[in-house]
Formats: sequence, C-alpha cells, structure tokens
Amino acid sequence: MTGFIPTYRVILNDIRKSIASGQLKQGDKLPTLQELATKYDCSLGTARRAIEILLETGEVYGHQGKGTFVGPRP
Repeated sequence: MTGFIPTYRVILNDIRKSIASGQLKQGDKLPTLQELATKYDCSLGTARRAIEILLETGEVYGHQGKGTFVGPRP
C-alpha cells in the first residue's frame, strides 16, 4: 500500500484543520472552487466533492451567488 490520499480528502482535511485551529471562524468565507482547484492543482469536480462533504455534514453552508461559509460549531 502506497498511502495515497485522494486530493478531495486532502482539501477536506485542510479545511477541517483550519476550522479546528481557529484560522477559519464561524461565518468566514471559504475559498472558491476555482481557488481550491488552483491551490491543490486539481479539477473543479475534485474541489466540489470536498465542499459537498462539508455541506452534507453541516460544517459549512452555502449561499447561492455569495459563496460557502463556515457553519456554527456543534
């Protein structure tokens, strides 16, 4: 086993770490899908997958046309 971690998981983990450390606080805007794709050198679909997981778990919320924001802590 090579220990390969899919890029969407790297993005997901990095955002979660930023939230846990307080670097990203409730109400802070996340980078756009394009910004994430550029930063992690991946497709928009890969970046979208990471954000969709965060949306499903309630860690972030989206406002159409405005962006994705850090949600309240449980």
